[in-house]
Amino acid sequence: MAINEAVLNALLGKMVTELGAVYVGASVILGDQLGLYKALAAHGPSTSTQLAERTGTAERYVREWLSNQAASGYIEYAADTNTFHITPEQAMVFANPESPVNLTGGYYMLQSIYADVPRMAEAFRTGKGLGWGDHCNCLFCGTAKFFGPGYRANLVSGWLPQLDGVVAKLSAGGKVADVGCGYGISTVTMARAFPNSHFFGFDYHATSID
Repeated sequence: MAINEAVLNALLGKMVTELGAVYVGASVILGDQLGLYKALAAHGPSTSTQLAERTGTAERYVREWLSNQAASGYIEYAADTNTFHITPEQAMVFANPESPVNLTGGYYMLQSIYADVPRMAEAFRTGKGLGWGDHCNCLFCGTAKFFGPGYRANLVSGWLPQLDGVVAKLSAGGKVADVGCGYGISTVTMARAFPNSHFFGFDYHATSID
């Protein structure tokens, strides 16, 4: 079989790029869990020693994490001062949990996808399916982290007004069923905005409700 080297090299380039994105995902979760992004946003340009001291982490590991993040374009490096910093735009994506464009939750969801591969393989073999509640628990927290800021920023102010007459009904008072509410972020957001209405969140995944 003849091999088109140009086509092969293009595919290899694509796959190497995507592998790099997958690999760096673990470092994003670490940066979120250990408070590294938040500390950079709060304190400005920092050396690896300063960041490690502020976050209670080991400098040797933090040094590698910083270099990885800078190489990925997720934070910035200043060679003249040997310091790292996070821009306002990068902070919106990685450091501010209430930012509507915070994407760290997506990496927790990705973690779940890979952890669930054995369950998925079994579903392929048996055809029995894989229920939402059967996934790795980082899917649930990741979904809340990923979608929550968007719900809080847009649900009441932008999305509900697109539904004819709904805001008026909610303001006057009514009953709402939020089906598949997960952690209840959308339910609570609407309930706070419309105190005359009653909101009921439903989800068959008991752990999310808890």
